[in-house]
Amino acid sequence: MRASTRISAVAVAGALALTTLTACGGDSTSASGGKNDKVKIMVGGLDKVIYLPAMLTERLGYFKEEGVSVQLLTEPAGVQAETALVSGDVQGTVGFYDHTLDLQVKGKQVESVVQFSHAPGEVEIVSNQAAGDIKSAKDFKGKKLGVTGLGSSTDFLTKYLAVSNGVQTSEFTPVAVGAGQTFISALQQGSIQGGMTTDPTVATILDKKLGKVLIDMRTPEGSQQALGGPYPSSSLYMQTEWVNSHKETVQKLANAFVKTLKWMSTHSADEIAAKMPADYAQGGGKALYAEAIKSTLPMFTTDGVMPADGPATVERVLKAFNPNLKDAKVDLDKTYTTEFVKKAG
Repeated sequence: MRASTRISAVAVAGALALTTLTACGGDSTSASGGKNDKVKIMVGGLDKVIYLPAMLTERLGYFKEEGVSVQLLTEPAGVQAETALVSGDVQGTVGFYDHTLDLQVKGKQVESVVQFSHAPGEVEIVSNQAAGDIKSAKDFKGKKLGVTGLGSSTDFLTKYLAVSNGVQTSEFTPVAVGAGQTFISALQQGSIQGGMTTDPTVATILDKKLGKVLIDMRTPEGSQQALGGPYPSSSLYMQTEWVNSHKETVQKLANAFVKTLKWMSTHSADEIAAKMPADYAQGGGKALYAEAIKSTLPMFTTDGVMPADGPATVERVLKAFNPNLKDAKVDLDKTYTTEFVKKAG
């Protein structure tokens, strides 16, 4: 589908792993030179297992091997990472594919160039206190439900689960609580009765017996049951214009990420965990972190290719609750490209 030429990348410092940065500077690449292979990539939570390929690629040395210098930056929610891309602060975002559809109807052309997953990797958790009242999404009415950020993919999916189970979006309250400890604290304090989050937060909550799993979308089967099909989520997405003018660099990034996805498919959760920064376990310890990775591994693709029915599922889900998309014509072919990952394979 779409094209791109040179991208840039920057050296990822381990110290940046959990640092939230909002302003990342301008585009330091050159569309004509090609020697300035440096790119800034904003991740919607570097320590989230759903976005694990970003840091793992750095730790495996694949960015360097491909000749790109990648600076990985982090924001707590995908919607903030999306904002950094649209504003031009970064050249790429590791976040949910569904943002490409939302942005298209807002007049922004953005596309997924490497599709990390074919399932959301998300879990709807309910607190122990609310477990008796919330036994399915039909019980969301009148509840306060945590999401990473308003307008984030967790917000999108929560609204879909509600609407598809007869609860209008106006009948419950989404609360932006981030992930990790802020999500856990909100659940403990009763600020939310439940919420959508990912590993390792899920593993920590279950280990501490603070809540229960209501809906599990960490596997293709879980995605099928909750959403009616494969739901491509975590991906590397970029502005189409930048992709088309930096093809050589985009190819290098695709090569690096596809190598990582293949490596993940042939190594155990323990081996993957051993490659990651120690603080990504969020205080839960190595064993619990490895268990979190094991629970989430089924969501990942092995080749970075968009699943055939994935875009249509995402469009159907978003149109079920999003008034901006409901009557809009979305050109799905412009929301992703397989050009680079197929060459990488």
